[in-house]
Amino acid sequence: MADLFDSTTSKGAETRARPLADRLRPASLDEVIGQDQVLGPTAPLGAMLAAGQLSSIIFWGPPGVGKTTIARLLADASDLTFVQISAIFTGVADLKKVFEAARIRRQNGKGTLLFVDEIHRFNKAQQDGFLPLMEDGTITLVGATTENPSFELNAALLSRAQVLVLERLSLASLELLAQRAERELQKELPLTGEARALLLEMADGDGRALLNLFEQVMAWELVAKIDADALSQRLRRRAAKYDKSGDAHYNLISALHKSVRGSDPDASLYWFARMLEGGEDPRYLARRLTRMAVEDIGLADPQAQAHCVDAWETYERLGSPEGELALAQAVIYLALAPKSNAGYVAFKSARRSAVETGSEPPPMHIVNAPTRLMKDLGHGAGYEYDHYAEDAFSGQNYFPEGMKRGEFYQPVERGFERELKRRLDYFAKLRTKRQS
Repeated sequence: MADLFDSTTSKGAETRARPLADRLRPASLDEVIGQDQVLGPTAPLGAMLAAGQLSSIIFWGPPGVGKTTIARLLADASDLTFVQISAIFTGVADLKKVFEAARIRRQNGKGTLLFVDEIHRFNKAQQDGFLPLMEDGTITLVGATTENPSFELNAALLSRAQVLVLERLSLASLELLAQRAERELQKELPLTGEARALLLEMADGDGRALLNLFEQVMAWELVAKIDADALSQRLRRRAAKYDKSGDAHYNLISALHKSVRGSDPDASLYWFARMLEGGEDPRYLARRLTRMAVEDIGLADPQAQAHCVDAWETYERLGSPEGELALAQAVIYLALAPKSNAGYVAFKSARRSAVETGSEPPPMHIVNAPTRLMKDLGHGAGYEYDHYAEDAFSGQNYFPEGMKRGEFYQPVERGFERELKRRLDYFAKLRTKRQS
């Protein structure tokens, strides 16, 4: 009896059943898209492979940029056995089995590339467990993490591995990936140019996400191309990558703060909006805006702090989303306000001086003298009441006896501090005159 199924047809059906991301997985390192900064001939991995010396590595980057694929291909290129585990699903007993298998493999003359996904989820003791095997060459460790290794991985582990940053895929790289998918399926995306560009943007730098979106569009079996509006109705944009306790949080608040400091209201609003869209608590942003007013604007515009506090109060009364407009207006105000950190610098200088001078007492003439005994001891003697002095300024010394006069506050020639500088210079001249 003839076979019920043709073997060629069966293999073709099996291939079509596999996810597109799996079918397009690169077969060699030169097929990897978008990571030339680590894979190029003179880049770290290229240099390692050329020298035949692959060291342990930590891949740091967002999802969908090729961490697992590159690790697998490195094993092939280095003639190492590829073993993959995930820190989420691997316990101590599992690690012991993996380590023992690697030791046996080494005794038989075969090395092991151990790929550990989400390596930052292992605790300190588990991370320490890799060290002896890395040192004696039993394993070449390739870890993958989306979190900052500086904060999440042990110093001992980091000292034995090179951290390589994998970047989110650019639109150009995503387009190359889309073209590769079209060749694999032997069919073009049924999208107009504008819709195609929108699809790439929806992937948000994630190659795996792009291929998933690609498969969804192809499954519609459209007979004519659709435009961007029609695509938006059928597909939803991926949520932006934003972890309110991770790197994205600190990177974006840093970008917002520096854009405000750089007097760029448009960039400031952009990063403010990015954080809100990522789910950031507006109250956190209100607090940080108030800090910017105090730290970077200061007395160059004394109203900036009040403006932020008022915007914060408005948000508390209105809530979201209406109250967020008040915070957005505060962002604009801060970005366009004159900038000065003179007060911030002066305060830090005064604190340093306070530490250095320890317990030096105030000069006797400004020490309080509420009792007869204290007056007899000279407390308050010689104090000049400034309101009775010419120009309401006595010019007396208010620093500890023997301490060099501190000059902490150096106002800038911007905004209201221009007026404060004029007053400071005026009092300096009077002080010189009174003490001469």
